Order: sequence, then C-alpha cells, then structure tokens
Amino acid sequence: MAKKPIKSASQRANVKKTLSGAVDPQVGFVRTEPAPLLPPPPSEGGFTGWLYKNIFASMSDFGSFGGATKSIFMGFVTLILSYFLVTQTLALLDFAIFSAVWSDPKGLEREACWTVEQGGALPAGWHAACWPFIQAKAKFIFYGAYPSDELWRVNLAYLVGGVMLAWVMIERLPYRKIVGALLLTAYPVLATVLLTGGAFGISTGTIGVYTILGLALITMGRLGKAGYVSGALGDLASVTGVCGWVVILLAAVLAIFSVDFSLEAIDTRDWGGLLITLVVAITGIVASLPLGILLALGRRSDMPVARFLSTVFIEFWRGVPLITVLFMASVMLPLFMPEGVNFDMLLRALIGVTLFSAAYMAEVVRGGLQAIDKGQYEGADAVGLSYWQSMRLIILPQALTHVIPGIVNTFIGLFKDTALVSIVGIFDLLGAAQSTLADAAWSTPVQGLTGYLVVAVIFFIFCFGMSRYSMFMERKLSRSRNR
Repeated sequence: MAKKPIKSASQRANVKKTLSGAVDPQVGFVRTEPAPLLPPPPSEGGFTGWLYKNIFASMSDFGSFGGATKSIFMGFVTLILSYFLVTQTLALLDFAIFSAVWSDPKGLEREACWTVEQGGALPAGWHAACWPFIQAKAKFIFYGAYPSDELWRVNLAYLVGGVMLAWVMIERLPYRKIVGALLLTAYPVLATVLLTGGAFGISTGTIGVYTILGLALITMGRLGKAGYVSGALGDLASVTGVCGWVVILLAAVLAIFSVDFSLEAIDTRDWGGLLITLVVAITGIVASLPLGILLALGRRSDMPVARFLSTVFIEFWRGVPLITVLFMASVMLPLFMPEGVNFDMLLRALIGVTLFSAAYMAEVVRGGLQAIDKGQYEGADAVGLSYWQSMRLIILPQALTHVIPGIVNTFIGLFKDTALVSIVGIFDLLGAAQSTLADAAWSTPVQGLTGYLVVAVIFFIFCFGMSRYSMFMERKLSRSRNR
C-alpha cells in the first residue's frame, strides 16, 4: 500500500493560503458559503413526525412477509382503538357539554331536565348531564352539612394549605424548607382549629403533666450526653432526649387546642363531601410516610425485638382488608379504651387508615433499602457516622429516590380508598354525592350519572396531579444523579 507523501511546512502554508483566498480549480470543490438550513423531513419533526413515531412507525415495515403481516395487524388494531377512542370521547363531550342543561332560571328543579315524554320541555330521547342538580347540591357535595355561615373557615384552610403547598413545589421561591416545615407542623394545628373551632376543654393540669414529663426526658438525655449515665441507660438516654422534645411539642399543641378562639364549635359529624376526603387522604399520606419509614428500618434492624415487632405489625395490617380495619376502628377500638374515654368517629377512621397505609408504605420503603449497595453502608461506617446519621444523610435519600413511583402509587391508592369510610357512616365525596340522589325534587334519569361524573372528575384531577408531580421529581432526581 503506497504511503501518502508528507507535505512540507511551505506546502501546507500554500494550501491554507489557497483556501483562504481564491479557489484553485485543481484542489476540488470547496464551499465558501454556509449551506442553507433545510427543514427536517416530515417524518422527523412537527405533528406529522409525532404521528409517525408514535403511531405509524409500528406499521410501516413491508420489507418481508412477517413485517408486512405485523404492520397490517397493527394498522387494524390502531383503527379499532382510534374508532373506540373518538366515539367515546365525542359521546362524553356530548353528554357533559354539548347537550347538557346548564341552568334552571325558572326554578323548575327536576322538570328542567325532563324530556317531553316525562312532562318537560327537552326533546324525546334527550340524554345528557343535568348541571342545575350539581349547582343545587354543590354545598353538600363539597362541604357536607357544615354550617353555611362558617364555610369561610374551610375555604381559609384550603387557601392557606394550597398556597403553602404551591410555595414548596415551586423551586424558584425562597425559604421552601421553612415553608415545608410549617406545612407539616403549624398548618395541621391551624387547620384543626379552623375546622373544629378549637377550645377542646383540655385542663391545665394535663398540659402541665406533659410539660413536666417532657422536661424530665430532656434532662435525662442531657445527663446521658454529659456522661453522667452509662451502660444501657446511657444508650436509652440518647433516645429519651428526642422523646422529651416530642412530648414538649405535644404539650404546646394541647395548649393551643385549649385556647378559646371564639369560633363556633363544629362537630365532625357535620363534615362531609370533599372536605372529608381531603382530611382523610392528607392525614393518611402525611402520617403514613414517616411511620412506614420507621417500620421499614425496624424490619431490617439487627435488634431482634424491633425486627419482630415491625414484622408482626406489617404482616397483620397487610393481612386485613381496609373495610375490616375501618369496622374495627369504629366498633372495637372504644372497647380497648379506659372507661369514659371515647374517640371521635372521624379520628378512629383516621387512625385505621393511617396504620393500614403505613404497613404498605413500609414494604415500599424496605424495597428501596434493599436496593442500596452494601458499600454505601460500609462507607457511612468508615467515616464514623452513627446509625441515624448514616440513615438520614446517606441511605434514606437514595432509597426513597429509588421508590418514588411506589410511594406515589401508595398515595394514589390511599386517596381512592377514602371512599370506603362511607361504610362506617362518614360521608366522604362519593357518599355525599350518593346521598344527594335520594332527593326526590331532583329525581331524573340523568341525576346519578351527573353526580358520578363530578366525583370521577375530582378524583382524576387529584390522582393525575400526584402522578405528574412524581414523574417530574423522578426526572429531576435522575438529572441530579447523572451530573
């Protein structure tokens, strides 16, 4: 194979001079102007490119008999599914929007949604949504039997919670961690006072006992840290300090609940509709996540007692249906309480839903912990971190990142399971909508369909929002890991 002659420095300089100046016809074609930018082919960009990549790419292989058969089959299935999607979407839009009755100016109530055959003015065969029925029952569907004059308290709780949640979710806003901490600590107290009216009648003696107990635990923790307590009590003292602050925080909450804010007391039996759904879902979500993390750590702990108790708790609650849990919480829980102590029905349901969800959350988190490489644990030990420091700084951030889809899936399942509380006599969103169907003044053939459509849309908005935000967090954390 002949070797190419090596050009001298003067020859290379002449070539550069020729390229920078006039074009030498013996050198060949050299472009002196940039080529014009051409649009991408139709199959790569724009709406047609999206259609080709997502629909027609799977049915464009006719290079062989097998490929042609597959393409024809995919085209046939695509046509059937497209026909089904288009017809169902148009039918839903026609029912909900185009043919629906939107107002009842004459106050006819059910007659506003009657056809000619039924004695009304609508044409025969009419079948669409009756929105005046929803307008008449909106207060009960969204608030239950909550007094109308006090609805501003519910709306204020919604507004404050929504603003704080949006503040935490928008990354450009400052002090997001502080707002998030207030959302998890101060907001539940504020919402409880607004919704119930506060003034729970907690005695000063009870608050004092909790305060003294908390100070005693904190003192014991300080003594253990200073080295005055050794042995097994020294290990226990490190935990009692944290427990003492928790008890002090509980005493502060009880003190706030004992204050009379001159608000009308609203019993939880008057709550209902979307308010109950949000209270049960948010309480279950917020409380089940930290409890599930503790149970997952306990199940993987080296301490036999902690591992045994965590395993028994998880397996018990996972082996019992949620309906049974709600019945046990509403009927059997008072039997285990001291005489004279009685829990509110809603509080019993909240305890049952939280414990049930925590068991499932623990297994999701345990899957994330098992996915962490052993080297991460050894690295944390090598730098001298304690167990809780290694969990908080190294292990749990990675484990929770791995199981975000599972955690959000549990949250969505919990949000939809709130409809089961209607079995124990609590009117959630679905229960409130069903109870409105018994009103004979609005008895029409489309009354139930309209109510269920509203319930389905509300559930879809919340569940779809949680799903999209989890996908956003997954992409964000994935980019962070790839940096």
